[in-house]
Formats: sequence, C-alpha cells, structure tokens
Amino acid sequence: MKKLLLAGVSLGFIGAAPASAEILVGVAGPITGQYASFGAQMQAGAEQAVADINEAGGVNGEMLKLVVGDDACDPKQAVAVAQDFASQGVAFVAGHFCSGSSIPASAVYADEGIVEITPASTNPAFTDDRPGPGIYRVCGRDDQQGETAGNYLAKNFADAKVAIINDKTAYGKGLADQTQAAMEAAGKEPALVESYTAGEKDYSALISKLKTEGVTVLYVGGYHTEAGLMARQAQEQGMDLQIVSGDALVTDEYWAITGDAGEGTLMTFSPDPRQNEGAAPIVQKLEDAGKPTEGYVLYTYAALQAFKQAAESAGSADFDALTGALDEGEFSTVLGDLSFDDKGDVSLPGYVFYEWSDGKYTQMDSAMADTGASDDSDAANDNMEAEEAPAEAEESQAQ
Repeated sequence: MKKLLLAGVSLGFIGAAPASAEILVGVAGPITGQYASFGAQMQAGAEQAVADINEAGGVNGEMLKLVVGDDACDPKQAVAVAQDFASQGVAFVAGHFCSGSSIPASAVYADEGIVEITPASTNPAFTDDRPGPGIYRVCGRDDQQGETAGNYLAKNFADAKVAIINDKTAYGKGLADQTQAAMEAAGKEPALVESYTAGEKDYSALISKLKTEGVTVLYVGGYHTEAGLMARQAQEQGMDLQIVSGDALVTDEYWAITGDAGEGTLMTFSPDPRQNEGAAPIVQKLEDAGKPTEGYVLYTYAALQAFKQAAESAGSADFDALTGALDEGEFSTVLGDLSFDDKGDVSLPGYVFYEWSDGKYTQMDSAMADTGASDDSDAANDNMEAEEAPAEAEESQAQ
C-alpha cells in the first residue's frame, strides 16, 4: 500500500492551500527501558532536524510534524510502533535503534510504503535481507565493525589471552562473531568464547572464570550496561582487565556505571561526526539547549536531512518518488556527503577506535592504520559474510 501522507488536513479541506498541510515523520527507538539513553539521542537529533527543516521552510513548502515511537528495543513493540505509524499516515521513519527491532519493523514499513532510514541498526541482515525498497541505514555494519575490532585485537594484543563474549542478541552475538572471525583470520585464536545473559547485575562468576583462565583482554559483544558492570566488578576483584567493545558504549551512561573502572576501555564507532565542520552549528544548538550530541544524535539528524533532500529532489514525499531519489541521489549531511548502494547501505567510511578516559570517549587518530582494516564499506561488505538475522522475534534484540 503506497501512500502520500499529508496529516493535519481534515477530509473536508483536501482542497485547502498546501502550506496548511503537514508531513508526518517518525522517530522510533528505546525511549524507555535499559537502552533509553540511545532513544534520547535519537529523539534529540530528530527534534532538532525537524525544527531546523521547518525553520527553513519545510519540505516542498509543507511543515514536518514529528511522531515519537517507543519500542523499548522489543521486537513485538517495534512492530506495534510501525503499525501505529502506518495508521497515522507517517511518510518517513528515522529508526529503529536495535537491529532486533528494525528488522521486523522494516517488513511493516515495506508493506505500508513507508521509508525507513535507521541511524543505528548495524546487523548486516537489515539490508542484506531487506523486505523491499525504502529500507536504508546511515550507520555502518557489524561485518565492517568486526573486521576493525578483530584486526586490532590480533595486532595489538598478540601475546595476550583474549576472551570474546556476547549477550546472545542480534547485535551482540553478530558483532562478537564477526570480531572473532576477523581475529582468527589475522592469526589469533581466542582463549575463551562464551555467552552471557543481558540484564543481569552480577557477573562476578564470569570475572572469576576469566581470572582463572588468565584472560587479560575481554571483548564484549553487547551493551554498555553489562560491559560497565563487568569493568567495575573486575576492578573489585583486583583484576586488570582490558575491556574492548563496540558502538553500544557511545553513551555517558557507560562511565556513570563504571566510574574510574572504565578508564582505558576501547570501543569501535564511526568517525565522530561532531568533528565535521558542517556539524558545528547543529552541535552548538543542541549544547545550548542542554541536549545530547553524543552517539547517534547526528546520525538521526542526517537521516532526516537525507529524507528532506530526496523529497525535494523528487518534488514529492510519495514512496515511489522518494525511494527513487534516495536510490540515485547524493546527500549533504552532518555526517558528510553520502549516498546509498543497491542494498540501502551507506557510502560513508567504516569504523575507528575510541578510548574512554576521565569520563569521555576520544577518537584514536591512528586506530585505522593500526588495525590494518579497510575503511571502504563496499570492500568490507564483500569480504565478510553477513550474519543471519535472529529467528526468535520474542527476544529483546540489540542494535
């Protein structure tokens, strides 16, 4: 069902001036729950983008109206959010955050003719197995991220015992598996590979096992909440454990959990868009308003920029016109100039390393050279096998 979705106009006034119409756009993510800090990032980016777009005259003379959907990173709730967006007449969605939410929700969007651009869902299956056109991402993929992490671990911790663990989610297990594969391809075998249960508070048994096995480097395929507890509990046991993880640690909540136990934690994330010259005015606005600028704020902002430019290029927010413009166009965003390939993956560079220190994470300038990993997204996609999407929709999946 393809839709040109104009909200805010009653049926009795369809012939009214177009300037009175609103185009509904949505942002969907974990507004509540243990990953709510990421939902706050996405909402801040979406709100700022809509405000800036409307201040500049809207899209094709029509104002945007933002609708917020809370999926709590739950697959069933994500499908319900997508269905609610469809019933309201939403034309475009910046979301979702968790891959386990984005993947099932994308089937609804494809069926309903709603364009979805995720700022954050990195599981390869989101685009490799997308249910139809109109499904895109402005973030990287776990096969890219895992290649960067695996090469880094093999090169920089060649003589250390490295354990790789995952939280059994689409994001966490997929990322850990990709990291393990890349590390092994680079000639280093993990000392230990295990899964853990997300949401638990006590990981002391795991820490004790790592200590007994002589592990000094722990790669965590999972989220900041659990990784933070592991870092803190390792310190409490007197263990000097190097934590390495992925982009799910790009939130100040990680340091709030760890305190000084988080010092030196390493993580992969895309090059920091806050350093882009074109992003500076947006970052300043957000800071002046007391809103976050970290993590996926600017990725969400960029998703809405791409929507605006595509709709204006096509002269319409109609699904077919919009997807045609997104498939063929190049878009100027706070992330840099970007385009989408035939699967909906973005053309931006891949991943680099960051280090947590004194409550902040800072990009390591030499990380890409140290890993030996390619920063070309197409090469990474070609060289790494995509992980299978999670079969169980009931699981709370992650990014």
